Amino acid sequence: MIRVQGITDVGLVRKENQDAYAVREVTASGHTVCVVCDGMGGAAGGKLASGIAVATYTEELERVLTGSMTPEQLREASSYAVSLANRAIQAAAGEDPQYSGMGTTLVSAVTYEGGAVITNVGDSRAYHITSGGIARVTKDHSLVESMVERGDITAEEARRHPNRNLITRALGPDIDAECDGYICPMAAGEFLLLCTDGLVNTVTDQEMLFEVLHNEGLERSLERLLQIAKDRGAPDNVTAILLQAL
Repeated sequence: MIRVQGITDVGLVRKENQDAYAVREVTASGHTVCVVCDGMGGAAGGKLASGIAVATYTEELERVLTGSMTPEQLREASSYAVSLANRAIQAAAGEDPQYSGMGTTLVSAVTYEGGAVITNVGDSRAYHITSGGIARVTKDHSLVESMVERGDITAEEARRHPNRNLITRALGPDIDAECDGYICPMAAGEFLLLCTDGLVNTVTDQEMLFEVLHNEGLERSLERLLQIAKDRGAPDNVTAILLQAL
């Protein structure tokens, strides 16, 4: 059993919300599919790309998921759904020059009894939150993440780096758009937080941990995280999905 809540906001600077998210209960198989996308590529392209990715990804998983699938099979199905989303964005971009180069990040969770399968492309993230702390499940496909891995900068410096928005993988611009997949076991009471960099760049991991653990209900926790982002200027769209295992 899982409890889920999502939130999205344009922020305080951008004119349009180019993030998109979806939560789908696949009743026949008992899975819940959650996906968050952060679009990019011009005034219209980013919104279109994220919308296509969310729709294509969820439709494919609603079509193929069965209750007998193992976590590894779920990971493979999620990866294939990502590749279909990538092709759909590329097809749309090829039909109209104004959408050339549009793209989107993607982070998703497909629940199973005892955990969730996480998939990501780009710098939208998944965090596993328990009473013992917060751990990032995903690895950013970004320039600053590579710099942190090499030891050129610290994780804290990466949060303020002028090139923190430069990503190295995205759906749309990349022919293959290789995704990463993770199997994340979850015990009752534990949380998963999926979010775009609009939240990551304004709210620290420790603040995420505190707000998720110390607020009554998922909706209140997300509202508090959004408010912190807005208190700090919310220069980007902010989108998050919070899941709790029951």
